[in-house]
Amino acid sequence: MRKNQVFIISLVVVAIIVGWGLIFPNSFGGATTDAFDFFVGNFGWFYLITMSLFVIFCLYLLFSKYGKIRLGPDDSKPEYSNISWFAMLFSAGMGVGLVFWGVAEPLNHFVNPLGMDGGTVEAANFAIKKSFLHWGLHPWANYTIIALPLAYMQFRKNKPGLISSIFIPLIGEERVKGPIGKIIDILAIFATVAGVATSLGMATMQTTSGLHFLYGLPETNLIRIVVITVITVLFMISAITGLDKGIKFLSNVNVTLCGVLIALGLIIGPTVLIINGLTSGIGDYLSSVVKDSFQIDPFGGSTWYGGWTIFYWAWWIAWAPFVGTFIARISKGRTIREFIGGVLVAPTLGSFVWFAVFGGIGINEGLQNFGIAQEAIQTTETALFVIMEQIPMGSIISTIAVVLLCTFFVTSADSATFVLGMMSENGNLNPGTVRKLTWGVIQSVLAATLMLTGGLTALQTGSIVAAFPFAFVMIFAMWAILKALKSDEAVKSKALENN
Repeated sequence: MRKNQVFIISLVVVAIIVGWGLIFPNSFGGATTDAFDFFVGNFGWFYLITMSLFVIFCLYLLFSKYGKIRLGPDDSKPEYSNISWFAMLFSAGMGVGLVFWGVAEPLNHFVNPLGMDGGTVEAANFAIKKSFLHWGLHPWANYTIIALPLAYMQFRKNKPGLISSIFIPLIGEERVKGPIGKIIDILAIFATVAGVATSLGMATMQTTSGLHFLYGLPETNLIRIVVITVITVLFMISAITGLDKGIKFLSNVNVTLCGVLIALGLIIGPTVLIINGLTSGIGDYLSSVVKDSFQIDPFGGSTWYGGWTIFYWAWWIAWAPFVGTFIARISKGRTIREFIGGVLVAPTLGSFVWFAVFGGIGINEGLQNFGIAQEAIQTTETALFVIMEQIPMGSIISTIAVVLLCTFFVTSADSATFVLGMMSENGNLNPGTVRKLTWGVIQSVLAATLMLTGGLTALQTGSIVAAFPFAFVMIFAMWAILKALKSDEAVKSKALENN
């Protein structure tokens, strides 16, 4: 009965929010913007402290006595190879965002840096450092805070694959099955639907912009509908194929294409500058990560942090239910130390390399011709293509990037439908095809409708606002997993051995 309640109530909530956005777009957009401005203006400090706390907590667990505990029975083994596991979690966690922002974000910081002149060497170093901050340890620690306790409860304690299951150690199983648990799961479903729908819509816009830029294909609503329809068919096929074949196969394709793009960028672009930028960027990031993690400029009145760092932290929290649930699902059999190392450290390094390569190419072009950098950031969707046009064989990179956008698009949608199926089917680790297809259709129709009516940004802002209370859910999740680990049989046994 509960799974039907959560499914039906979630559909109603999504329908009400989206209906508001479609029927009264100005009212919806104004309300979400005002609410977001309120949270950013008054609770920016909360986002900064919370996300930093996530990083500290993950690093603590990584090196703690709990590191050897397995996410499953003591004799369990990982279901997926390290490469496939990394490919799936990386595709779900970053996906389209890397292609969308890989050139655009560093160039934005390079052209409009904080407290210095744009287009300078200082601005270039600032751009790489801030890009590393926004795509580094913090977002992956954010995902870990949901994924780790959920995987622990699913596979070691045999509880349903629901966000609410995390809180069994705190409030007991009966209360989790009641209204509190339902509210948590419904909130998670809404955050997932809204977050994925906006990302799919934006990915469609970048894909059509790329096709227009490269091949002159018109950027019309008809073309956008065709693109999103084709992608929907593809991820529906993948959803029917299942986790072990569809998502796993496409995720491996994604990582392979990312590797090809990075290799081409290194070879075709300014190789030495890119390597130096990566090295220097990691050094700048590590030397200032504590300061940057808490920097908010209280006396300067700058809106820069609200528009970038705090916005990103809020957006990552909004994505935590979806990505955390998916990462948990594919992580059975790994030790806590393996899990945190794989989810926190490896993807962070991968993001650093990506931004060093494509951000480095963009900034190098901007240093030679500042006008190109200014032109590129006028439209985020085409920033990558504008810069690639300036380098030899850049059209090859652009073409592969469009393909990568589509494959990331498919895996994000497929992963989301899988997770939504789990969330609305009482945590079933292998949800039914009908339930997955239902959510898949809802996501695609929602993305297409909002894209055509100009409501994507408003929905994105709305999902971030709705995710504010989810930050408190995540804080309590840390408490819950720590309480569970302290009472774990493995820790008790070790303590007896030591005595």
